[in-house]
Amino acid sequence: MTPGTPAEPGNPDGAETTGALRSTTSPDAGRKGGPRRRLPTVVTTDTARPEGGGRAAPGSAPAPARQWPLITVLGLAGIGLLVVGTDLFPQAFRVGTILVGAALLTGAALRRALPSVGMLAVRSRFTDMITYGVMGGLIVLLALMVQPHPWLRVPFLEDVLHLTVT
Repeated sequence: MTPGTPAEPGNPDGAETTGALRSTTSPDAGRKGGPRRRLPTVVTTDTARPEGGGRAAPGSAPAPARQWPLITVLGLAGIGLLVVGTDLFPQAFRVGTILVGAALLTGAALRRALPSVGMLAVRSRFTDMITYGVMGGLIVLLALMVQPHPWLRVPFLEDVLHLTVT
């Protein structure tokens, strides 16, 4: 390094570096034969597969068979959305929404029961079970309580609503 040239970032004394990082134990450890650290040679280019994210069927099976847990959950949710969208009978919105919630609850049960669920695995097993279960349970609960003529009445919620509205 020539005099008057600014020092490199992370090298305040201006000493030349040889490609290896200097040890952080002392400022002159690299110059006097002290320990050196090598630059990492492995670059992360992908993320790890979630626990249980492997195939749900053998590799020789066709692609839909390998992903049957995800197809089951998506199919059940799709049927629920179809029921809501077509509105074939008076309580179709409630029944369809319950089917969507049941699809998420099915996903939680499959995530718990099966060692490998394919693309249904998004996060860790515990996080997936909690997420699918809580969301599915809330959707079913709200579908049962929706007005008019709720199928499930929770008295203390009605009292809270009356206190906030009036």
